[in-house]
This record gives sequence, C-alpha cells and structure tokens, in this order.
Amino acid sequence: MSAPVSGKYQDHYLVLGIDPKADLSAIEAAYANLVKKYQPGNAVSGNLERFDAINVAFEVLSDPNQRASFDKLKGAPAKEEALPQFSGVPFFQALKQAADVRAALLSILYDRRRARPFTPSISVRLLEGMLQLSTEELNIALWYLKKRGLVSSGDKSSLEITADGMDCLENNPPAPERVIRFIKPESVAEKPQEPPSARGSVLRALNRASKAKSENAPAAITSGR
Repeated sequence: MSAPVSGKYQDHYLVLGIDPKADLSAIEAAYANLVKKYQPGNAVSGNLERFDAINVAFEVLSDPNQRASFDKLKGAPAKEEALPQFSGVPFFQALKQAADVRAALLSILYDRRRARPFTPSISVRLLEGMLQLSTEELNIALWYLKKRGLVSSGDKSSLEITADGMDCLENNPPAPERVIRFIKPESVAEKPQEPPSARGSVLRALNRASKAKSENAPAAITSGR
C-alpha cells in the first residue's frame, strides 16, 4: 500500500518525517510521537486526515515486503554497501594451491571417463562429497575449468572432462600427493600401505632368533635309576 485512504499518493517517509534509510526503531519512534499528536481525540492538535496518513505510512514502512515495494516505486536509493575487505594472507594461501585443486578435479573426472567411458559424468553433489574443499573453493575451480573448456556441464548439473581437459592433464601430470590431499580418504579406492611398525619388526626378529636357538640346542640327557 502506498496511498492514504483518500487514494492519493503519499511519501511515507515524508509523512513520518524520517530518512529513507531509517531503521525500524526510528520508524516506530516517529510513529508513536505523531499518532499521539494527531489522533482525533487530541483537542489541541487532532487531525483525522493526518492521523490516517500516519497509520498508512507506518503500516507500509514497518512491513519489510511492503517497504521494499514502496522503495522500488519511489525510487529510493539503496542502502550503501560496506567497503569490501581483502582476505589478506588466506588469499595467498589459496592462490598457491589453486592449480592443485583444479588438477584434483581434472584427475577425478579423467579417472571417471577412463573407468566408465559410456557414463563419464559426475554430479556436482557427488563431486563435492568426494573432496575436502569448501563450496567456494570448488565453485571457483569449476568456473575456471569450464571457462577454459577443460570441463563441460551435462544434464542435471553433471560434469565431465573434455578432450582438452585430458590433454591438459597428460601434458602437465601432477604429483599424486598434490592431488590426493584434496580427496577424502573414503573416496580413494587404493589405500597406501603403511610401513611395518618398529615394534612389530623387533618382535618378529626375536621370534625368529628364539626358534633358531631351540632348533640348534643339544638334546636333553635323561638319567634313570
């Protein structure tokens, strides 16, 4: 609603005497002062027309949806945005690993095409579940790969590597450790073998020595009466 009972257009901010950027508390305070002053029961300053206009203005400006519609109609300036802030050191940390993140994505998609040449696509949701990346890191990497034509989007937000993407990975193969660190352990089929522990090696050596000693010991002499 943007007009008083009489049907004429009114500037709700002007009626309440507030700035277009005023918050809800300022709107409520202005309304409380004016409605008390212009209510018909006030013998000194009562004014029914002003009272109705004040109520209409408050009804519109106190409701976020109605206020947004009125601001659009009125052409009110949008609230000033805060100055952007540079990320600082985290930006340079992300910059250093950006190429490795893209290599990890290409590796997964290449491996998928190699294993399933007739169904090479992976949905973004499944891809996100495989990776140890934030949504922002994944999105910017995918944006880059798509812009370069290394990855293409299929139906239902699925992704697949392109021929250019395969060439890129083959011509610039990353070290496995640079890729694996971004993939969740449960999403890697082949688990790296752990070296035997020092304690296990010592116990096996002791057992072998004990067995050899028993085999080489002389037979016991049994004495009778």
